[in-house]
Amino acid sequence: MAKKEAQTDLFVYKLLEEAGINLTYQGSDIKELNEALKNASKKGTNKQGYPEYCGVVKDFVIVIENKADISKHIKRDEKNLISQNQKDIENYALNGALWYAKQIIANQTSYKKIFAIAVSGDSKRHRITPMFIDNGAFIREPLGDIETFTLFNEKSIEDYYKREVLKEESSKQKKKEEIEKIAAILHEDLRNYGALDDRNKPLVVAGILLALDEMKTKNLTLDYLNNDDIDTDGFKIYELIKSNLKRSNLAPEVKLDKVLAQFSVIKDTKKINEICEIVDKKGLKINSTPLKHYTKFIKENIFDAIDRIKNSDDYLGIFYSEFMRFSGGDGQTLGIVLTPTHITELFCDLVELKATDRVLDPCCGTGGFLITAMDYMLLQAKNERQKEEIKKNQLFGFELQYFYVCSCYG
Repeated sequence: MAKKEAQTDLFVYKLLEEAGINLTYQGSDIKELNEALKNASKKGTNKQGYPEYCGVVKDFVIVIENKADISKHIKRDEKNLISQNQKDIENYALNGALWYAKQIIANQTSYKKIFAIAVSGDSKRHRITPMFIDNGAFIREPLGDIETFTLFNEKSIEDYYKREVLKEESSKQKKKEEIEKIAAILHEDLRNYGALDDRNKPLVVAGILLALDEMKTKNLTLDYLNNDDIDTDGFKIYELIKSNLKRSNLAPEVKLDKVLAQFSVIKDTKKINEICEIVDKKGLKINSTPLKHYTKFIKENIFDAIDRIKNSDDYLGIFYSEFMRFSGGDGQTLGIVLTPTHITELFCDLVELKATDRVLDPCCGTGGFLITAMDYMLLQAKNERQKEEIKKNQLFGFELQYFYVCSCYG
């Protein structure tokens, strides 16, 4: 049996390593937790307790107990509760994990939230079951079996806690619903007031985002877009795009010229540069060029939000994916098939992407894989200098279709 349990320990170690979680084997190297476990022996002898793995991810304690035999996964009492009979604590994985979690809570450590996880079996046949306990003696029944520990790494554990323990929608789910509405309204306005086709809509949106970035740098307000007798709103936005790309050191010159050539649709499309009557989202009728209306809408609903929220890349990425989805079914009228985020995240997990890696996508489209890779790498970056290096010198993409690449510049 000892050999089989060693195999289970190794199996769990590999799962933790794959998920990027660092826990201590046979106890805890965190003084506070070690103190809480000093009388926590599963045998009830008041001696030191030694969970298979124990540690902290963010402000959550994770305690793992293993058993080689799946039949020793969990034991319930006559009330259908997880038994805390001493023999059951000693002989069953989830019972033992819950015991250790309760001991840590009882010792009033600074850690108030604990995931107790049972693992039984081996890599070929196994069960992995988490449950939750907090300092209010709240115990959430087993949360449903899982296959990996990725839900408990730094990137995912808070969303998992909110979704499975608190039964809330995750922040990403809420964000997606909100952004979907924004994308739908913008899509309709681009069609109704500009008669723009599906290929040009993303270019206009990306160009406006670049122009807004430049307006912020130059302290310009929306009043700058007044469609005066000299320059149209489209010409002004085009010049702001040009300035922004030059300031971003987009090179070589031939590349800059090619990108700008695609954004010329903004200054050359007559209908979006003519003043007309527009009904805004409050139902008010205003006289404006469609371009100024689009710019105001994008500024208030997308661009300003980027400054307000912590994960702006995520916000912008969700918006762009949702917007493209309205352009004919995930962008497919353009010949675009957008890779779902869960797939790009899976591939980053599979290659165990690190902050020092370089990433090449030879068919990058609108950059979905590269953006996800950047997010993973930035999360691991040690300082701002390394983050800047990742953005400037470690992400490479090629794409033959010009409208893909230009559309992702926003």
